Amino acid sequence: MSSPRKVVELFYDVVSPYSWLAFEVLCRYRNVWNIDLKFKPAFLGGVMQGSGNRPPGMIPNKFYYMNTDLKRLSEYFVVPLNPPLNPVEAMFEKGSLNAMRFVTAVAEKNKEGDGPVERVSRELWKRIWSTDQDITQPASFIEAGLKAGLSANEVEEFLTLAKSQPMKDKLKSATQEVLDYRGFGFPCIVCHVNGKAEVFFGSDRFELMAHCIGEKWVGPQPLKPTAKM
Repeated sequence: MSSPRKVVELFYDVVSPYSWLAFEVLCRYRNVWNIDLKFKPAFLGGVMQGSGNRPPGMIPNKFYYMNTDLKRLSEYFVVPLNPPLNPVEAMFEKGSLNAMRFVTAVAEKNKEGDGPVERVSRELWKRIWSTDQDITQPASFIEAGLKAGLSANEVEEFLTLAKSQPMKDKLKSATQEVLDYRGFGFPCIVCHVNGKAEVFFGSDRFELMAHCIGEKWVGPQPLKPTAKM
């Protein structure tokens, strides 16, 4: 007899490269593990401020290590990470608030399926963390949306919706959820197991997370779904 599916929530911001790694791995595993994967766009800046955390760019040694770390992780996870020329500006000075409002709007209009929000999120990650392009201007959202397979009319609808108070409030609410879980950065992965929320931070906790949900971690690229009894 199979066990009930467990809900796994991924709180993320496209400004976070580690969120991209977790995003791709969980997308690969959602048909391997017995889980329902839920994407939860949130705002990293709000989580950092609310938790009192400091970004890596504010600590020189940590920032230096991060660049080396991302090169290793890109190869290991097979994700095309290529840090922008000025990562501090891209991550913390320009910010991602408008980008995440746009992603939130896409997610809100596609509650029955994760396809559009998955593709739009990936295109925005590619822009900042693979091709060193802007993710702050409406033109950038239009380009990402079209590349993700949205129609021009859909993109315009999401751009308008992203500016609305309900979408601003929804993003703020998701950000507060992370703080309520005592989160302090992204990715924040919440596994709901037997009525309890198990919270994991970072893209290097998959083996422990698998143990927690009763699954098996077989590396960043699972070959095929595991058999269910």
